[in-house]
Formats: sequence, C-alpha cells, structure tokens
Amino acid sequence: MQAQEFIQTQGQRLYKALRAGTTLAPLTDSHPSMSVDDAYHISLHMLRLREAAGERVIGKKIGVTSKPVQDMLGVHQPDFGFLTDAMQYPDGASVSLKQAGLIQPRAEGEIAFMLKKDLQGPGVTLQDVLDATDWVAPCFEIVDSRIHDWKIKIQDTVADNASCGVFVIGQRRTDPRAFDLAAASMQMFKNGEPAGTGLGSAVQGHPAQAVAWLANTLGAFGIPFKAGEVILSGSLAPLVPAKAGDRFTMTIAGMGDCSIQFTE
Repeated sequence: MQAQEFIQTQGQRLYKALRAGTTLAPLTDSHPSMSVDDAYHISLHMLRLREAAGERVIGKKIGVTSKPVQDMLGVHQPDFGFLTDAMQYPDGASVSLKQAGLIQPRAEGEIAFMLKKDLQGPGVTLQDVLDATDWVAPCFEIVDSRIHDWKIKIQDTVADNASCGVFVIGQRRTDPRAFDLAAASMQMFKNGEPAGTGLGSAVQGHPAQAVAWLANTLGAFGIPFKAGEVILSGSLAPLVPAKAGDRFTMTIAGMGDCSIQFTE
C-alpha cells in the first residue's frame, strides 16, 4: 500500500481534473508500482471530496466487462466505481458537456439493476443477484476519463472512479427473473445511424454474473450493496465517442429503450 499522503494527493488531483474538465498523464507513468488496491483507495478519497461538495452515493458500476471493450481500452479485467446523484440525468435528457464536466466522453449501452435487498460479498452468486433485484432497465452510461487520451491501465481507471461520467436509465421496468438477460439483444444508434449491437451474454456470460463479481470484489473492501442502489452491469458493445450535437438511442428487445443527447 502506498502512503496515505500519496493516496490523498492523487485523489485530489483527479477531483480537481474532474471539476476543471482537464486531463492528467496516466498515474501509472509516474508511479508504476501503484497497485489496484492503491487505486481503489485513491478513488475512495476522490469520492469523499465529491461527498463533501454535496453529492450522495446512489449506486455502483462495473466496467470493462466485455471483450470488445477490454480490447478497445487495452484493459483486460473489470473495473469498478461509485455512482452519485449528480451523475444521473433523466431518460431523454439533453446534457451540456461543459456543465456535466465531460472531457472525452464515450457512450455505453448496458443493463441497470435496481436492488430491493442488501448484498455483500464474498460468496454472492448470480442467483443471489437476481433474488435481490427489484427490476432491470436499459441504461446509457457515458464514460469519461480524467486520464489523457484514454491511455489507461487498470490502476488508472480504478483510481478515476472507473472512468465514470454520467448515466440515464430507461423508464420501463422489467422483472429479471421473468426474462433471459443473457439473451437480451441491444441495438444502439448515434444520430439515427447504427452504432453497435450486443447481447447480455457479452458481460461475463450474464449481466447478473458481472454484478455478483462486483459485489464480491467490493465485499473484500467491506463495501456492501444496499437496497435502493442502482448497479450498472457493463457495456454490451464497444464504446462510441460522443460530442456536442450527438444524440444516442438504444433498445433492448423485451426491455424497452432510453436516449441521451449532448450540447456544448
């Protein structure tokens, strides 16, 4: 474990970059010995600064779960981060890149889980996740990186709150126990043109399996999932760059749709 001063300094640097809409050189360039455990504690310090500014944790996210995304980013294991109320926008929202602090955003189409029961690893299974879930819905997560040009290693993205930006959740609610989430088929569009397709099975074989992985990973740090939290399970297709003027829509067969658009 790196010294507490190092963890706090890096967390402050990332927080300032978030607020200023600027990027940093990869942390692993200047600190190659930084571990994933160090990165997690940096992320927690960054989160504490956000909470001190008035934000409230409303869920967690898992990222880099599918092979296409891992190949795109050169990161070959999942990452994890926290969701706050300031990150969530309503379905169909028009989001100002500047006001949202987005720097180099990319769109992910995925499945969101709303929990009705607490979960804490280790030992959480796919079935435990399904039993603890109230509903699932289509979701756009707009990922963003405070690391220059997305030149990230797993430690960089974990430290940077799993490269999370903002998210929207579709309005239709589906019982996950009455639907084959592994076979869920997503179609995504950017400005009306096809921008990606994917199946629920792209996310560790089943989206609930990815959620179980996250519950067990955070459980090792003593962090539980809580009833009422939303869990984002990971992208079903490669990430798509976003800029002002872009509008994204997506449909998951049998689960409904959601959309988001961007202004300066």
